[in-house]
Amino acid sequence: MQPIQDISLASPQDRVLLCSPLSSTSVESDWHTGKTNPGTQDITLPGPISKHYLERQQHRESNARSYPRRIHLAIREAKGIYIKDVDGNLYFDCLAGAGSLALGHNHPAVLAAMRATLDTNLPLHTLDLTTPVKDAFVEELFASLPAEFAQKAKIQFCGPSGADAVEAALKLVKTATGRRSVLSFQGGYHGMTHGALSLTGNLKAKHAIAGLMPDVHFLPYPYAYRCPFGLGGEAGHRMSSHYIEALLDDPESGIVPPAAMILEVVQGEGGVIPAPDEWVRQMRRLTHDRTIPLIVDEIQSGLGRTGKLYAFEHAGIVPDVVLLSKAIGGSLPLSVVVYNEVLDQWAPGAHAGTFRGNQLAMAAGMATLRYILEHRLSDHAAEMGDRLMAQFRQIQAAFPCLGDVRGRGLMIGVEVVNPAIAANSSGSYPAHPQLASCIQAECLRRGLIIEIGGRHGSVVRFLPPLIVTADQIDSISEIFERGVKAAVDQIL
Repeated sequence: MQPIQDISLASPQDRVLLCSPLSSTSVESDWHTGKTNPGTQDITLPGPISKHYLERQQHRESNARSYPRRIHLAIREAKGIYIKDVDGNLYFDCLAGAGSLALGHNHPAVLAAMRATLDTNLPLHTLDLTTPVKDAFVEELFASLPAEFAQKAKIQFCGPSGADAVEAALKLVKTATGRRSVLSFQGGYHGMTHGALSLTGNLKAKHAIAGLMPDVHFLPYPYAYRCPFGLGGEAGHRMSSHYIEALLDDPESGIVPPAAMILEVVQGEGGVIPAPDEWVRQMRRLTHDRTIPLIVDEIQSGLGRTGKLYAFEHAGIVPDVVLLSKAIGGSLPLSVVVYNEVLDQWAPGAHAGTFRGNQLAMAAGMATLRYILEHRLSDHAAEMGDRLMAQFRQIQAAFPCLGDVRGRGLMIGVEVVNPAIAANSSGSYPAHPQLASCIQAECLRRGLIIEIGGRHGSVVRFLPPLIVTADQIDSISEIFERGVKAAVDQIL
């Protein structure tokens, strides 16, 4: 068929033909030949066909949609770290489903597991009835956990989103302890459902929602660049530990005995802030000594992303509750709560969910976990993350607007600041969200998909799949540098 300049003029049949999936090798051939490698040319966004779909999306979808407002494209196909839009442009995907795609798009091991499941006539929907696939998934997951935790662990399959795992964990610990208050952290993100949002530090999503869950108390997280105590470094995280311990032991703190403490070992949406290992150990000590269940949210950090299979392993601790979603479903919706059997005090049916028996997701998740373990992708993530952060720090030396480069493994953040305004007493410059957004846009124009988050939306976030290669890391860094330069030329 001949190219259509204005897709809005095409018939419905032509639109289907125009935007139908390409062959399974089309994207692959592009990147192997280098014909349309990301970064080789500037892209006009949105392209004409993408614009058509974005306009239809805007007309039909909720005002709550978020990613299309910043990432102006419609996806046609994807493989590995690459995405191709409907206009034929190729991109490096460093968003990777907000960390869900540990092995990238359409990984052969994941697809093979799905196909094998479909070929067995196994029911795809089983509620919480067991199957051989489910049993094997649980065995594989428990074998991946530290033995001290796994030996005393129980698992609850939840609804398909990570937020439902958070909700389940809240009910679990409140039932087991008979308490009502929960300790969370400034900058933390745990989801958008009512209880999960109550635990989340970001205020933007809270303003319009009255009557969130009461008795949630936000504690200072060790954020070196913007230390809440104005100290930074080791002194900052020690002060955080001291403050929290004093608060818990103060009979007039205003906080009734907590049902749990929930934390991310690496805050993701909050700006990619890794907690020091010693601080994590202190939180474990404080909660253990006071019989407060410790919930570790591994929804984004789990399954190798931080350079360990689970982020809490960096500190060598054993939590009471671990929350898993995103990568655990191998790109499909799945969430679980794994917890110490002592907490298993709730009654049958105390937490349920129609879609907690997603067999395809269990098969895909099991294949993902096996591949990560067999190919030592946790170690690979650590190596590639170090490589990318080292290159970002070189770029930082040339651009003072890059105030901080931080992360763990392939969970990396670059904080964008305004160096034209005086730094505060601890040496940090004010956030520059406008420049961060411009950097994101300029990177997208050059074939790099990244996200922004953190305080004031000023942290550029990188979550590439764990299968990323050294050559791809170098290309991503090069595109980022050009994107930063272009944005600086416009804004500063």
